[in-house]
Amino acid sequence: MRVKRYVVDSMPDALQRIRVDLGKDAVILNTKEVRSGGFLGMFGKKKIEVIAAIDANAAAAESSKKDLNSALKQVSEVAAAMNRKQSVAVLEQPMPYVPDVMKQIDNEQPFVPPPLQRVPRPAMQPPTHGARSMAAAAPSGTQAPEIQAPAKERIPPREQPGTTQRADNDELMQEIRSMKAMMSKLAAAGGAVADLQADPVLEKLENRLREQELAEDIVKAVLDYVKEQAESDGQSLSSSVVKRSAKEALLSFIPDSEASRLSAQTKLAHFVGPTGVGKTTTIAKMAAEQVIKHKRKVGFITSDTYRIAAVEQLKTYATILNIPLEVVSSPLDLRKAYERLEDCELILMDTAGRNYRNELYVSELNALLQQSGQTETFLVLGLTSKYRDMQMIANNFTKYGIDKVLFTKADETDAYGPVINLVRDFPLKLSYLTNGQNVPEDIAAADGGKIADLILGDDEYE
Repeated sequence: MRVKRYVVDSMPDALQRIRVDLGKDAVILNTKEVRSGGFLGMFGKKKIEVIAAIDANAAAAESSKKDLNSALKQVSEVAAAMNRKQSVAVLEQPMPYVPDVMKQIDNEQPFVPPPLQRVPRPAMQPPTHGARSMAAAAPSGTQAPEIQAPAKERIPPREQPGTTQRADNDELMQEIRSMKAMMSKLAAAGGAVADLQADPVLEKLENRLREQELAEDIVKAVLDYVKEQAESDGQSLSSSVVKRSAKEALLSFIPDSEASRLSAQTKLAHFVGPTGVGKTTTIAKMAAEQVIKHKRKVGFITSDTYRIAAVEQLKTYATILNIPLEVVSSPLDLRKAYERLEDCELILMDTAGRNYRNELYVSELNALLQQSGQTETFLVLGLTSKYRDMQMIANNFTKYGIDKVLFTKADETDAYGPVINLVRDFPLKLSYLTNGQNVPEDIAAADGGKIADLILGDDEYE
């Protein structure tokens, strides 16, 4: 492990030097305030000491793993392309009609051609003497009489009975076996889908679940559950039966969100997430709910000093709600902010939106999160984001103990499957959904039944 110490004027300077020296996978181990220069310990300039480290072996292993995965992917693509090309070549070859050979394919018996009729060999004739003199004696302008060759020269060379025909039949049988094997594979791959396509109700449900961007294994599990329930109850696959069973199956993937909401015993709640997902507006909604509905004394802390007017936006909400606001720019300022907000029953902390696919940014943020006492941390994600991006962000944050997720922009999309995908793939509890910009109205505790209804829609499946 490489460990380096930096003494800088500010955290941005330290982060820049760490990225240049150690790379994007470096982790900040410790920060503290020190004094540099001066005379006899006096008049020194305040600086920040930052300790950072990187595991060189882990970085090299990760790079090798990526190279290996890339190579394997290229090999798989080439093999798949070759298989497709061979399959098309076999299908495009003309298929002659050979009923006698087809009958023997299933029994795997060798093909025996019918016996050939033996042709009697004609008697040998001696060559005709004087043929040359006859041709010479023919009058001028007339055609000489045709001279017949000896009988031996007219007989074609003898062939082994059935040799050529047997070779052709063997080649044809091999092609037919290849086609049968290929058709068997295609039937095995498409057999699971054929049953669903046979029933229009299940087919329409399957299409709906895929449009909602649910994971493939969840779609299959829901369809299997619907069929099993219909068979066990002895009911036909009507629209009402299918929707009721599908909702039960979806609810099994959504944990109870009652315990995932903001607890009454929580003293400090952090809100983290990427840029543009609406963290500041969400914090204002939750603060208004706590002040107006629960009569709690609330305070704000913001470390979002990167986005233009971010502090001013939260200051506006703080003025409207008549609650205090503290601005911090480094972990060193947090302790003073906590002391000034000590009499608040609940502190809501807004963090800067950054590219949190980069672990360096996540480790920098982790230094701002207080883990002692009654604290909660909410990961804020927008439903308009691609699920692949949600996975990368959640994977980086769950390493630091974040266990709750809050989804925003529910009114800006019609695909709600990623909600179920994320809480199934990661140890995150579903807490809240926001569906607009109005404060404090457009926020509600996440309800599994409501999410299942949004996924299934109002359309009938008949």
